[in-house]
Amino acid sequence: MKKLILTLMLFVSALGFSQKKLPSLTLKNLEGTTVSTTQDYNEKDKIYMFCFWATWCAPCIQELDAISEVYEDWKSQLNVEVIAVSIDDARTNKRVKPLVNGKGWDYSILLDINQDFKRSLGISNPPYTAVVKNGEIVFTQNGHTPGSESHLLEQLKALK
Repeated sequence: MKKLILTLMLFVSALGFSQKKLPSLTLKNLEGTTVSTTQDYNEKDKIYMFCFWATWCAPCIQELDAISEVYEDWKSQLNVEVIAVSIDDARTNKRVKPLVNGKGWDYSILLDINQDFKRSLGISNPPYTAVVKNGEIVFTQNGHTPGSESHLLEQLKALK
């Protein structure tokens, strides 16, 4: 029953946000380099997963940990890249780099300190994942439940 509800939620969210353009914004990465959402993540037919998270959000960290465990398999099966977008503000932003280093996540990390990216997508709460292919948001997922990464992989395979 849980799987059916999750699949239904994923399907409905995919319908609601399918074919929306990825907003063009510039953010900094952990090294302080400016990155453009549309210029740096625009490889044709590549799947980009923008995972919005915060250091204070336990489900966000659980989701990124779960994806980290299967990320190498995903990359071997699909042309996919995970970009973890921290929505930590100026007060909590100093916790991002130590947490990422401690976790050993192999993701690109972007810092959305002013939450411009978050607002442009109408995100109210993390964790939130926007899947982008060819500049279009083709799937979204709000929230995290243990095991949902396998359902997410099914959605990504359908985009091949």
